[in-house]
Amino acid sequence: MTETPLVSVLMTAFNQEKHIAEAIESVLASNYSNFELIITDDQSKDETVEIVNHFSKSDERVKLFINDKNLGDYPNRNKASTYARGKYIKFLDADDIIYHYGLHVMVEYMERFPEAGFGLASLVSSAKPFPILLSPKEIYLENFNEYSHFDRAPGSSIIRLDAFKRVGGFSGKRMIGDYEFWFKIARYYSMVKFPFDLYWSRVHPNQESQTDYARKNYSILRRTVLEEALLNPDCPLSAEEIRQVRIQNRRIERKDVFLNYLSKINKVIRKKNKVGLNN
Repeated sequence: MTETPLVSVLMTAFNQEKHIAEAIESVLASNYSNFELIITDDQSKDETVEIVNHFSKSDERVKLFINDKNLGDYPNRNKASTYARGKYIKFLDADDIIYHYGLHVMVEYMERFPEAGFGLASLVSSAKPFPILLSPKEIYLENFNEYSHFDRAPGSSIIRLDAFKRVGGFSGKRMIGDYEFWFKIARYYSMVKFPFDLYWSRVHPNQESQTDYARKNYSILRRTVLEEALLNPDCPLSAEEIRQVRIQNRRIERKDVFLNYLSKINKVIRKKNKVGLNN
């Protein structure tokens, strides 16, 4: 790259005093230097703001904005994007880290394909090396054929800011907003595929994906988003391709129900065996 475009790294925070320093440090350690780190705090009650202020005083690229009220996950991501000045936006959760080479690789790959609106971490292809450009139809077809592109978290992506704005950002739907967003942006923009190991996503009990709400509602929300995407008049798939997707999805759902049933049976058996050993 002869010129390095500005990247707006967007970090949303709410009560992240345990992890946010490590997340910030990972961005500041990037070997790609033309970035701004925008942090939007969602009315944290712990020491999150104080920690961020410590970094912003020593590095002018770190910019803190505090929301007037708690917005929630996806509305806060949209809010962060309103402060962005970069050609690209790069979401990074306050409990994740990006490797020092992550921004450089994402930007370099995106710059090779000016027509692409976004890039996503992808499974390795046996046909081509990274980076790989996909048209909207190809994105959809690969998603439903073992690649599962739309099951990526926002941290797996880099997005052109103008494309993000054009499609209206995230809808704000709880927990399912990223899955829904990939369907939306992929209707209108090509996508660049790049490797997974550019950032690290932390898993811990305080995440919403680990809650009872998620276990109870995620599959229902996911099914609704999928059907809305297939019914959208701008869906890039043909009527026959949509029919095949629905058939395939019903098979997957039946398999998931069966596996969930087996899991419950195994839990009961293990519990009975444990009781038997203690008697």
